[in-house]
Amino acid sequence: MTLKTFRARIRQSIADDNLQIALDNNAARRRDGRQAAFASLPDHEQRRLRAHIIKADVVANLDQYLNQFIDRVTANGILVHRAADADEAIRIFMEIALASGAKQARSDAELKPLLVAKSKSMLSEEIDFNHALETAGMRAVETDLGEYIVQLRGERPSHIITPAVHLRRGDVGKLFAEKLGIPYTEDIPVLTNTARKVLREIFLTADIGISGVNFGVVESGTLALVTNEGNGRMCTTIPPVHVALMGIERLVPSLGDLALFLSLLARSATGQKLSVYTSLINSPLPGQTRHLILLDNGRFALQASPLAESLFCIRCGACLNACPVFRETGGHAYGSIYPGPIGSVISCALVDPQLAYLAQASSLCGACKEACPVDIDLPGMLLCVRSGHSPQKPQTKIKEGVGIHPAVKIGLTGYRLAAASSGLFAFFQGLGGLLSRVYSPRRSYMHLPDWTGWGYSKDFPRLDVHPFRSHWGKIVQHVENKPIRLQESPKPLDPESRPPGKSLPDRFAEELSALGGHAYIVSGKELPARLAEFMESKKIDRVLVDDEGAGFVTGIPTLRQPDPSVRAGVTGALAGIAETGSLLLTSGAGETLKASLLPEIHVVVLKASRILPTLTDALAMPEVGAVAAGVVITGPSRTADIEMTLTIGVHGPGELHVFLIDDSMPV
Repeated sequence: MTLKTFRARIRQSIADDNLQIALDNNAARRRDGRQAAFASLPDHEQRRLRAHIIKADVVANLDQYLNQFIDRVTANGILVHRAADADEAIRIFMEIALASGAKQARSDAELKPLLVAKSKSMLSEEIDFNHALETAGMRAVETDLGEYIVQLRGERPSHIITPAVHLRRGDVGKLFAEKLGIPYTEDIPVLTNTARKVLREIFLTADIGISGVNFGVVESGTLALVTNEGNGRMCTTIPPVHVALMGIERLVPSLGDLALFLSLLARSATGQKLSVYTSLINSPLPGQTRHLILLDNGRFALQASPLAESLFCIRCGACLNACPVFRETGGHAYGSIYPGPIGSVISCALVDPQLAYLAQASSLCGACKEACPVDIDLPGMLLCVRSGHSPQKPQTKIKEGVGIHPAVKIGLTGYRLAAASSGLFAFFQGLGGLLSRVYSPRRSYMHLPDWTGWGYSKDFPRLDVHPFRSHWGKIVQHVENKPIRLQESPKPLDPESRPPGKSLPDRFAEELSALGGHAYIVSGKELPARLAEFMESKKIDRVLVDDEGAGFVTGIPTLRQPDPSVRAGVTGALAGIAETGSLLLTSGAGETLKASLLPEIHVVVLKASRILPTLTDALAMPEVGAVAAGVVITGPSRTADIEMTLTIGVHGPGELHVFLIDDSMPV
């Protein structure tokens, strides 16, 4: 895409009333949700600083951390592949697909296309992965609701977190009526349930599951994957082959560091204290093969450039929601899979060197840096790209000031010369104020001609004849003559006046309830009867169980193998987390993962003494790194991919019920 095309798309986006409504709704709800979520984290600035320091260390020593991570992942039984670029990553996947034997002949004349179930992965979009699979005769299906919608439309995602943010419910209703054959409806739960039914068959019959990786934990070789809908868990648990795509920079040193980044990611991305599902993958499940493809594709070039800080990004999308440019244009106007401030920095290195002009699509207001949970200096790097300091692919030169009209360059050069002298600057500032009144005598602003590019969406303010500097002497004199009063420091709160702290079970139950889950405190003796009563109330005649859950259920047939007709699953849990109302489940054989994922109702039995204060405490348990896989569950599955409207129950359970056994008293 050329600069001329970019400007044409900007005009088109601003003139699209439907898009503007969708973008305004997204920005407002993301902003409000983020503020509310961080209000529950009083030390978030300290966490932000710590996260920045950790990522700075990882990026500065990337080779060392990467080698340690590969060694640990390999020792865990996951097959690791290194890919220098997009072509090599795709070639590696094709070899994996061929070796898996998943493409079986149905007859002498017909072959069954290999079916690939994909969880959302920006890395796969970066390397145009779906197109490569389709060219090879494979069927790749996006399973995140937003990604599924844009795939049906033949589009790319328009937002890192909310792929279909540019669409409204009517757009999705028309799409599903046309592509899926359902009657037209704008009812969002009906649309969501339709996608659930279609994609459930994909999960259960897929030959290969593909996912991204949010974080790779160096000390344990853990692959951490964060989702809300449950599709990520499906793609990594059900298919016999799982392939994870991961950028080499997505590393954190320890599980304790992972807890820190998870607390920042969810709050920044979706306004949650923690995403619904955090999958912790250590090794393959029985009968399963796992592969990890580690991709460079320009990242080492970024590390050795002035843009190295861009590798700190955790892909939360907060800078997009804060950016006044993105909020008016949307993601598709950028012409890159990575839009917004972070996209304007990294697109020229990871997507196409000619996209360096995207750095001009910024007001340099600093809102992106303020919103970034890792405190990335995005405005500074945008200036670096504008000045030509950008990683270059072989035989490609990025010119300084790319994307700026020659007349504007002349004006900026003149401004720089005038600003170097205080006297000259004062003269031209006063002259500009007088001229602005000549050209715009009755208006407080004027439009610049279209050749500047400014007038497409911005107004030029009328300059003041008497600028601030002319009042400076009076202000200084006023301040010097005014007595200074020192503000008294606030007195510390009397410990006895603080409200009594809640118990961990009470905090857990309160947080779980806020997420739409349910907690019931029972004694060990009454648990079987209470469970039987619950199953009867839900008209459940069979349940899917794991080893621990099987010991709790009496009087109802239990299954260990998934059955689509089974409506409830019963599991135990390793721990509960009071600060977020989360449950930590671990599994060696995979039964716990399936019983907590496939049925529409998930029932958990947990001893109250197993409830821990924080996620950090839970991830510090030795069992976390000792099993094949685990998951942190925070409420029922959910999505807000259609008009930012929250819908409960997508690919995972729509109901979560926790029976807390009060083991503080002797039985």
